[in-house]
Amino acid sequence: MSKVVTIQQAVMAEDEKYALRVRKLMKEKGIPMFNIIGSPGCGKTTLLEAMADRADFSFAVIEGDLETSRDAERLASRGVTALQINTRGWCHLEAHVVEKALASLDVDGLDVLFIENVGNLVCPAEFDLGEDLKIAVSSTPEGADKPLKYPMLFVQAGAVLLTKIDLLPHVRFDREMFVNDVRSLNPRAPILELDLTSGAGVGAWVSFVSEKIKEKRSHAG
Repeated sequence: MSKVVTIQQAVMAEDEKYALRVRKLMKEKGIPMFNIIGSPGCGKTTLLEAMADRADFSFAVIEGDLETSRDAERLASRGVTALQINTRGWCHLEAHVVEKALASLDVDGLDVLFIENVGNLVCPAEFDLGEDLKIAVSSTPEGADKPLKYPMLFVQAGAVLLTKIDLLPHVRFDREMFVNDVRSLNPRAPILELDLTSGAGVGAWVSFVSEKIKEKRSHAG
């Protein structure tokens, strides 16, 4: 067991070098980078599609999936530049892969860059990709108990998005417990509730991103 831990620590320490290089590049460019993390089907891609329709800033997406390019194709159909990365079985993206992806993207002229990580609440939270913020996405059908079951993500999150609130009348979801559990882990992160079907809450999310763009530009260079 100690050997497994040692190997994992070594891999993460090596990848941190790439994360630092990515962070340095994005700071020089003045472009914030968000690492969106959530379970499969929680609405990560749908969130990005909704932003394409409503945001007044430009953005691109690095798409992480085990297989297929379907999410990248969905975004491309909305006019969003999306670069697909297939991990072929790996449950998360790593910084050295993100650095290679950035070399293939023309980030000049972008206001913000999003990484849609592989659908998973565990592994993606453990790896630093050089992002400014990790964004935790959880949907009402998943249940209200996820923050305490998967605390690392919610502790690190710069914002928590609760999606599919339109399903609240149809699923068992303790909203008060969810909010209290997130607050117990992370008192500072805003909790935004969204119905991506109607667009409710998307404006608040877009405003949050816009503020982070302004903050990053003020510290560029």
